[in-house]
Amino acid sequence: MGKENKKSSFILKTLNDFYPNPPIPLHYQNEFTFLVAVLLSAQCTDARVNTVTPLLFKDGKTPEHMREIGLDKIYEIIRPCGLAPRKSKAIYDLSAILLEKYEGEVPRSLEELEELPGVGHKTASVVMAQMFHVPTFPVDTHIHRLATRWKLTSGKNVVETERDLKKIFPQESWNKLHLQIIYYGREFCPARSHDIEKCPICLEVS
Repeated sequence: MGKENKKSSFILKTLNDFYPNPPIPLHYQNEFTFLVAVLLSAQCTDARVNTVTPLLFKDGKTPEHMREIGLDKIYEIIRPCGLAPRKSKAIYDLSAILLEKYEGEVPRSLEELEELPGVGHKTASVVMAQMFHVPTFPVDTHIHRLATRWKLTSGKNVVETERDLKKIFPQESWNKLHLQIIYYGREFCPARSHDIEKCPICLEVS
């Protein structure tokens, strides 16, 4: 087994040992509310999103209900998440598109999801992975940071890192792995105050 294969196998085993069944960190009720929660999580913590969504989803469980809430009320509810003007308009507008084009359902293709307002590649990938169980590898800035720290990629951005990670890890691991890396980063491998002696992966691969 080559050096890179040994490294990736060690990382995969370690993450599976620590997080055999990582839960989805965002609270949601259906595919639509999950899409909205992931959209809200951009540049916002999952914990903060989870404090906002109960009120938003109380009356906004479907695209139709979300349109009935109205743009101003959506904005007021999600203000703590940051980027509220842009996010509230995206939620309001994508709800209309889902009603007009998809009979109120969340589309099941990456390309169609990426066409929705406020839904970038990472958000679409998370929805495909967690709601529709299609192998994707959502890479955010946290995963990019860890992949760089572990020398799994020399990519300069999340797009290049996603490409590299897909080459390294088996496809059947992708959907769970992106959650495992996020949880591991929070617990053992933070950006600041990182103690390598308490980080099993960095101890082995650095």
